[in-house]
Amino acid sequence: MLRILGRTTSSNVQKVLWTATTLGVPFEREDVGGRHGRNREADYLALNPNGLVPTVFDGDLVMWESNSVCRYLCNRYGPSAIYPAEPAKRVLVERWMDWQLSVMVPALVPLYFLLFRLPEAKRTPDAIVRLAQDTAAPFAILEARLADRLYLEGDAPTLADIGNGIWAHRWFSMGQGNRDSNVGRWLQRLSENDAFRQHVVEVPLE
Repeated sequence: MLRILGRTTSSNVQKVLWTATTLGVPFEREDVGGRHGRNREADYLALNPNGLVPTVFDGDLVMWESNSVCRYLCNRYGPSAIYPAEPAKRVLVERWMDWQLSVMVPALVPLYFLLFRLPEAKRTPDAIVRLAQDTAAPFAILEARLADRLYLEGDAPTLADIGNGIWAHRWFSMGQGNRDSNVGRWLQRLSENDAFRQHVVEVPLE
């Protein structure tokens, strides 16, 4: 059984929970990080020197970095359609996983932190508008990508959709996006997935 250290409200923990649930891998999870603390304690840093979540145990194996953990789970407990075995198809999924880290998250985190982490008294309308504008570019890319397909790669969700879908949900929760857009319809299709609803939609943002 997997042991997952990390709070349910972390997008990176949500990736691992969604993946493990999809694969049918049993797990136990412990609250770490955010208001729960523990992630800066010496024993945790000895496992994960970044002091971030999640940290995942599979027997004696200790893992961190959520995308790497998701790949491992698919390799270890697959095969699964969420991570294609054919290299030419797999690389197309992996590029969206990397894009989520390099493009999506840097664009959205400043607005997310402003709206959900900063006290309301410290938020200014100008800052909200400016940071919201910065989120438009990655979603323009997704909008074009989803113009003629159901999911980012293929006819069913893959690891490409997991990381990006979590942040698309957050984007709409930040008052952005159009539910009638390609991205909005994609998010609605993802919302039909039990694991997405359980680990993302039904979890309060913080």
